[in-house]
Amino acid sequence: MTVYHGAAAEIKNPDVSFSKNYLDFGKGFYITSFKAQAEKWALRKADRTKNGLATVNVYELFDDLNSFKVLNFESENEQWLDFVCNCRKGSEIYKDYDIIIGAVADDDVFKTVNMYFRGLWDKKKTLEEIRYYKTSNQICITNQEVLDKVLSFQSSYIVGGKQNG
Repeated sequence: MTVYHGAAAEIKNPDVSFSKNYLDFGKGFYITSFKAQAEKWALRKADRTKNGLATVNVYELFDDLNSFKVLNFESENEQWLDFVCNCRKGSEIYKDYDIIIGAVADDDVFKTVNMYFRGLWDKKKTLEEIRYYKTSNQICITNQEVLDKVLSFQSSYIVGGKQNG
């Protein structure tokens, strides 16, 4: 399966240790099957970096993930909401898994999630509101050994520009 990672540079050898804390699925290397989502991430990351170029890294993700500890959220449900909120609060529950797959709590979605996060809405109201947003997927690989086994760099390109490799 072809997957993408938006960044401010080409990343041939991803490393989970460079991840920020308090992300949707915890600390890890994030990829998506949506090219447009990766391009959006690349533009955002390059904008935050003085010398960065909006770069989409293209990888091949190993198809058979059955031998790894995978958590797959098929929809934005209560378990997904609790997991995202716990990770964004700093919980390390993500460490129980090698790979976590589910919807992105992007800026629009997180505004809604934040209403629950702050105790202003209950789960039911929050999940009802989220269904109005178009969500993208994200795959978070939290374990470096697994990352090295399941992901293979293919190429990269500058958003709106020439090919890198």
